[in-house]
Parts: sequence; C-alpha cells; structure tokens
Amino acid sequence: MLMPKRVKRRKQFRGSMAGKATRGNVINYGEYGLVATEPCWIRSNQIEAARIALTRYTKRAGQVWIKIFPDKPVTSKPAETRMGSGKGTLEYWVAVVKPGRVMFEIAGVPEEQAKEALRLAMHKLPCKCKIVSKADLEGGVSK
Repeated sequence: MLMPKRVKRRKQFRGSMAGKATRGNVINYGEYGLVATEPCWIRSNQIEAARIALTRYTKRAGQVWIKIFPDKPVTSKPAETRMGSGKGTLEYWVAVVKPGRVMFEIAGVPEEQAKEALRLAMHKLPCKCKIVSKADLEGGVSK
C-alpha cells in the first residue's frame, strides 16, 4: 500500500474538503484521465485496487500515471470505548480529493481500451468520477 516514508507528525486534524481542485486539474502526461466530480477521501488500498484494474485490463500495455498520494493519516478509536483518553490510533492513509482533480492518467493504448480500463478503475473508487481526454481539459476547466 502507498504511504509516506516518514512524517513530521503522526496524527492530523480531519481538515476540510470545501472548494474545487486548483492543482492537479489538468492532464499532463497521458491522453485520457479519470477526474473526480465530488470531494472524498480515497484510501491507499482503493488507489491500489484501481491501479491493478487499469494495468490488468490493458495487459500492461501503454503507461499509467497515479496523480494522487495518500499522505493524510486517519485515526479511529476502538469500539465500545469511553469518551476521552486521547486521540485514537492510526488506522489507514487517505488522499484528499476535491472535484476536478485528475487522479489517474493513461496513454499508449487505443481510445476504447483506455476508456474501458478507466471505467473499471472508476468502480474501485468511493467517489463519482468521469473519464476525460486531454482535449476536454484544456485550461483545467471541463466543458
């Protein structure tokens, strides 16, 4: 699973997912991409499942770029624990995704194959997404 090698602080506040993505909203490397249409936290194992779905469908032809990284720790307390006694232990890592963020890019495969691979990867993710081409996202604003 993806996670940072080391972090400055073990536990973080939950933060806010308000607004649209101002960075990472353009296809830089590939020809087609998967763009989030709603805000969510994407776990490291969900990113890995989507990556496996992409590479298996394309039979490792072409190239895949993962443009999100889970660098936010999420904690939880055990069930049936009383209030107080501090923050819970670290459970998993998430990537904070805002609407408009390009999460995956793919290149080097035919259009139909790329769109089907991205559709399969989309089903592994917890948020609504859409498949776009590089021409659709000129200037970072979807048409």
